[in-house]
Amino acid sequence: MMTQSKPGLSARAKAEIDEWLKKYPADQRRSAVIPALHIAQDENGGWLTTELMNEVGDYLQIPHVAVYEVATFYSMYELKPVGRHKISVCTNISCMLADSDGIVRCLKDRLGIEFNETTPDGKFTLKEVECLGACVTAPVMLVDKTYHEKLTPEKVDHILSELE
Repeated sequence: MMTQSKPGLSARAKAEIDEWLKKYPADQRRSAVIPALHIAQDENGGWLTTELMNEVGDYLQIPHVAVYEVATFYSMYELKPVGRHKISVCTNISCMLADSDGIVRCLKDRLGIEFNETTPDGKFTLKEVECLGACVTAPVMLVDKTYHEKLTPEKVDHILSELE
């Protein structure tokens, strides 16, 4: 079952955002939008609602559209509920040459889902990403916030069994 969204930014989230705001000049509050969205998404079960993005914009005192531009551009943000574990697989050139296609087949077969889908039990969401910045250790996937590199189907099976 997918995590339900919670309305608004908590006091803890606002305090974390305030720590990021201290790193930028007062007139550059927009600079904190990326970490603010991460904080909001983490607190909301892994995804961002329109209302939550609006609240981030209001808190940062920037236009809502500036928040939407960031949230819709980067693959690290989710605009609909995701499973308890988000698996992001790089399919860019370095990973493709190292057989990310085989890793993708393994994941799709094992989970019974396609990219941008969540398993019926709400446990896993599978995403395709353009690059995870670990070309030298391709193929690579990110499970939640943990990198897994030099993947083989056997390694993928082991990683998934550890999560089940």
